[in-house]
Amino acid sequence: MTQRFADYQPEIYLNGLANQTPPFTTDPTALGAAAREQLEDGPYWYVAGAAGSGATDRANREAFDRVRLVPRMLTGATERSLRTTVLGQELAAPVLLAPVGVQSILHEDGELATARAAAAVGVPMVLSTASSHTIEDVAAANGDGPRWFQLYWPNDDEVTVSILDRARRSGYTALVVTLDTWTLAWRPHDLDQSYLPFIRGVGCAIPFSDPAFRAGLEKSPEDDVFAAVLKWVPTFTGTDKTWDRLPFLREHWDGPIVLKGIQHPDDARRAADAGVEGVVVSNHGGRQVDGAIASLDALPAVVEAVGDRLDVLFDSGVRTGADVLKALALGAKAVLYGRPYAYGLALGGEDGVRHVLRSLLADLDLTLGLLGHRSPAELGPDDLARR
Repeated sequence: MTQRFADYQPEIYLNGLANQTPPFTTDPTALGAAAREQLEDGPYWYVAGAAGSGATDRANREAFDRVRLVPRMLTGATERSLRTTVLGQELAAPVLLAPVGVQSILHEDGELATARAAAAVGVPMVLSTASSHTIEDVAAANGDGPRWFQLYWPNDDEVTVSILDRARRSGYTALVVTLDTWTLAWRPHDLDQSYLPFIRGVGCAIPFSDPAFRAGLEKSPEDDVFAAVLKWVPTFTGTDKTWDRLPFLREHWDGPIVLKGIQHPDDARRAADAGVEGVVVSNHGGRQVDGAIASLDALPAVVEAVGDRLDVLFDSGVRTGADVLKALALGAKAVLYGRPYAYGLALGGEDGVRHVLRSLLADLDLTLGLLGHRSPAELGPDDLARR
C-alpha cells in the first residue's frame, strides 16, 4: 500500500480542533534555533558548526536558493507515490537519514531513538561508525526497518573486517564509506570549546565493543577508557586511503558499496571503474573543507559522468521538501538528511526525530504534487530554472 505522507498535514490541522499544536516546529529552518535553547555550547556547535569560516556550509544553502522549481498545471497529480529504487532496494521515499555520529550528546537515547523513529516512518537509517551505541543494539532498536552502515575506515584491517562482519550479521544491507574525514578539519566552534567527544570515549561504542579492537588493549575500555581512547585515535584518524585499497572492502563486504564525499566527476569515474554501486555527492555538510564547492553545484557533473553506471545520491544542505526535489531533478536517486533530524532528536528524542521526518516527507509529497508530478521518477532538469 502506498504511504500518503501528505496526510500528516490534515492530522496537524485536525488536532487544532482540540487546541493541540505540534510539539515541535514544522519549519525545518527553525529547528536549529529551537535546539540551541536545549543544548549546551559543545553539543550544539558539534552539530551546527562547520569548517573554517563556514563558507562551504553557507554555499550549500546558497546553491539551493539559486535553483528554482517551475510548477506545471493540470497534470492530474492528485494521487502520488514517493516510492523509489536505490541500490536495487525499493524505498518508501527517496530520503535516508544521514550518518550523524555521537548522538548521545543530543539525547540520552541517541541512535536508539533515531533507529526507532526511522523504522516507524519507514525510511532507511545510515548508522555512523561514531555511534554512541553498538551496531547490534541499534539494529535491535531498528527492528525490521531498512538500515545501512557508514564506515569510517579503520587503519587496522582486522578491526575493519570485524566491524563489517558485525554490520552484515546485524542486517545492514549497504556499506557507505566516508572518504572525506580521515582527519578532522579546522573547526573553530569545537576548538574554542576544546570540545571533542571522542577523547572522552563518547561516540566510540562500536570500536570499544569490537573484539578485534579490544584484543589490542591490556585492559577493557570499561576499566581504562583513556588507554582505549589512545588506541582509538591512530586506529580511526590520520591516514588517507588510496584507490587501490577499495578491493579490500569488496573482499569483506558482499552487499552494495557507496562512496561518500565525492565532489569531482573524475573521482566519480574512478568509483565507477572500481565497481562500487553508488556515490554520495557530499561535502560533509561544510564540515571538512572550508571554501569548497557546494554539493548541489557539484551534482550535475557527477550525474553526467557516472549516472548511467551507478546510483548517485546527494547530501549536504538539504532542509525542505523543495530541496529534495531540486536534488532529484538534477539526477540524484535519493538524498541523505542530516542536521534537521539531529535537532529533532535534541528537542524530543524519538518523538522529535519522527516529527521532523514526517514533516519533511509531507512537505516533499505535497510539493511534488504542486509541482505537477506523481512520482520522483518524473522529475528532470526541465523542472528547474536558475537565478
